[in-house]
Amino acid sequence: MITSTGALILLVPVLPIALWVSGNDMKHLKIPNRAVMALAAVWPLLGWLAVATWTAWFWGFALMAIVLVAGYLLYTTGTFGAGDAKYAAAMAPIFVGADIVSLLLLIAACLIGALIAHRIMRRIPAVVKMTPDWKSWTERRYFPLGFALSGIVVFYLVAAIWPQV
Repeated sequence: MITSTGALILLVPVLPIALWVSGNDMKHLKIPNRAVMALAAVWPLLGWLAVATWTAWFWGFALMAIVLVAGYLLYTTGTFGAGDAKYAAAMAPIFVGADIVSLLLLIAACLIGALIAHRIMRRIPAVVKMTPDWKSWTERRYFPLGFALSGIVVFYLVAAIWPQV
């Protein structure tokens, strides 16, 4: 489980990466490999400061590998984009020791919330006028999943900062 101090330590580098991924995925419908590598580097460099035990830190790497394999399988079926799969794997260690029910609720809420927010934003003329070259406004087949994935990791870390009541 991530400590509240650890969540704050991780949020500092994760937030700008998440914003980078969200913007790039909505504009180009692609998640840059450099962003994935930057997020993947956060766990080896700072993850040990975020968890209570070394065992949890090592489990984070196992979780990264498991999600990478699962993401690759989803990619081969056309369910997931390659960038989405790599990004999900890079952020997976942050969820080590998380309560699975709470995490699944957060994932569902962020996926639905991101879809609704995206659909509303692309219908607002002022937003589209400020970002006329964003592919996600006109593309009907693909949804910028990096937008939702970024929300999941950011909201998880923000929630973990406050101690449980």
